[in-house]
Amino acid sequence: MSRKVLITGGTGMIGTRLAEMLIDGGYEVALLSRTPGNNRYFSFRWDPLAGTIDEAAVPYADFIINLAGSSVSDGKWTQERKRQILSSRVAGTQLLAQELRKPGHHVRGFVSASAIGIYGDQGDQLLTEETSSAPDDFLANVCRQWEQAAEYVEQDGIRTAILRIGIVLSPEGGALVPLARTVKLLAGAPLGSGKQYMSWIHLDDLCRLFIKALEDEQWRGLYNAVAPNPVTNKEFTETLAEVLHRPLVLPKVPEFGLKLMMGEMSEIVLASQRVSAEKVLGRGFQFEFPTLKPALESFYGDDK
Repeated sequence: MSRKVLITGGTGMIGTRLAEMLIDGGYEVALLSRTPGNNRYFSFRWDPLAGTIDEAAVPYADFIINLAGSSVSDGKWTQERKRQILSSRVAGTQLLAQELRKPGHHVRGFVSASAIGIYGDQGDQLLTEETSSAPDDFLANVCRQWEQAAEYVEQDGIRTAILRIGIVLSPEGGALVPLARTVKLLAGAPLGSGKQYMSWIHLDDLCRLFIKALEDEQWRGLYNAVAPNPVTNKEFTETLAEVLHRPLVLPKVPEFGLKLMMGEMSEIVLASQRVSAEKVLGRGFQFEFPTLKPALESFYGDDK
């Protein structure tokens, strides 16, 4: 049986590793890209904001994995930046939904990214896929619109799974890189109160979750893509310092200082999200890295 996967956002941190793991698993991979000539894999051209896509792209695929979206952590959230964060996710997903309504394709499954940002700041409440999204929160609004665009695909009869991704741990990018850098420079400290929960996932476990959602026809609807053991920011910082063999010498970074430096973007590190992984565990998924210390040691275990 044909096993061709089309990935949007395939040159990012998640997409790069996911493509490698799919190829190792015997899949063929192609990317949807605004700059098709610059990629390691065969690519089709698209421009979501212009609403254009190579008409051969969707008919190529048996499965589509939708990761496209500009980074939420690059630069302050100006009005223009916020517009990019929203439109880069929603426009691409809407364009795919539109293409999937056309005849002549054989797509069997659509797996789309979302984020645990949909829950907003929820203190120590355990958050499941049934928990309501935050009403007046920028990231929650982005995720709501992103998920609604993906749900149109399901309405057209294509099996659709949406993964709400937590804080992805990788030494190649994302939140871990600046956190590890500050700890290595002896400048690491809990952020804000340090009591806020961080729901994290190792990059490889996340990619394995995407592949599981792609392969298993029982997977449809919403899933939290987080490891089963969230930690507080204080626990995260202390564990990272232990793995890196560095002391934590500074006091906490005060909330007002973070808001001053980062503006509205500070909600990424200050919001508390204690997210449940029970649904994916109930589907039989087994995490390679269910706890934080071994996950961090997989990247930094040899650092002295």
